[in-house]
Amino acid sequence: MDKVLIRQLKIDTVIGIYEWEKKIHQTLLIDLDMAWDNRLAAASDNYQHALCYETVSNRLTALIIEKPIELIETVAEMIAQCLLSEFNVPWVKVVVMKPGAVQHADSVGVVIERGSI
Repeated sequence: MDKVLIRQLKIDTVIGIYEWEKKIHQTLLIDLDMAWDNRLAAASDNYQHALCYETVSNRLTALIIEKPIELIETVAEMIAQCLLSEFNVPWVKVVVMKPGAVQHADSVGVVIERGSI
C-alpha cells in the first residue's frame, strides 16, 4: 500500500475544556498517514494524479481553526472524515498531539484510523 505522509503539521487554534483555554490559542501537532495509490502520479510525473499535501494541509488548518473545539478526539475525527469524504482517501491514520497539556508530559494525544485498506 502506498501512503502520503504529513508530519508535525502545526495548527494554532482554540482547543480545550477549561474556560482559560477557550481564551487562548494552543498548538496542535498533526501526523497523517493517508493511503493513496501513487503509481499513476509516479509514472506520469503529473501533479494532477498526486494527493497534494499542501492542499490537504491548508484544508485541515482551515477546518480546525474555523471554530473552538473542546476535545482532540473531535479534531481527529473531523480530520479523518474530511480526508475520506473530500479527498477520497480510502484509509487514514490521524495522530493529534497537544503539547504542554499535562504538566509532567511533553505532550498528550490520540490516534485513530478510519476507512479501509
